[in-house]
Formats: sequence, C-alpha cells, structure tokens
Amino acid sequence: MTLIHGETGTQSLIGYVLDVGDRAGAVCWLDLDARHLNRQGILHGGLAATLLDSAMGATGSLTVDATGRHPFTTLALTVNYLAPGHPGRVTATGRVTGGGRSTLFIEGHLRHEDGTLIATATGVFRKTRAAP
Repeated sequence: MTLIHGETGTQSLIGYVLDVGDRAGAVCWLDLDARHLNRQGILHGGLAATLLDSAMGATGSLTVDATGRHPFTTLALTVNYLAPGHPGRVTATGRVTGGGRSTLFIEGHLRHEDGTLIATATGVFRKTRAAP
C-alpha cells in the first residue's frame, strides 16, 4: 500500500484516500457519511464521479510514474449509475484498457463494501507534459 491523503483541496474536502501501491491500477476509497449523501440519503452522483475520476486518473499516472503523482488530464468521462451508494466504505478502481504514449483509455468501477456495484465509468485521459 502506498497511500495518498489530503494531497489536493478536493481530496481534503471530500475525505477520500488514494492507494497507488499497485502498478496495475489505483484504488480510491471513501467512508460515506451524511456529508456525502444527497436528499435521498444515498451517495451524491457527483461524488461518485469524482471518486471514479480520481482512481482512473491515478491509474493513468501509474503508467509513467511509480508514485502515481504525475498529472493526467481527464478529456472525457462517462459514468453509468447502477445502484444507490449507502453509508459505509465505497471503493473505486481503475484499469487501463488501451491508448498510446500520451492518451489512455481507462475504465473504472465503484463498489460498496458489501460488494454492490454502484457505478462504472469509461474515460479518456492525457498525460500532462509538466511533472508535478
């Protein structure tokens, strides 16, 4: 495990953690509480997209930087919501499915700790030229 906590303002505000210890793909998790829920008492869709985007972007970074910190820009992100996210831990994962030297196609999955698949995503990510 190689954990990243509070590295960005967004990460600090929302409270998610990134694990970039596996070069095959990053993992992003969040312990859901009332701050993360919408009016229906389930995970806000925008936060689900944020978790997926973070895991997928860090997965792209791992292809060029073992620390998972080289910046990637999200060019496109499509999220499909499949089930409500209830309080508890949710985990987003990323996996590179194609691309070249600077642009990658990455898929993501967001699951609740009980195994429920909450959302899937596909995205296009581009390596940023400047190192962090």
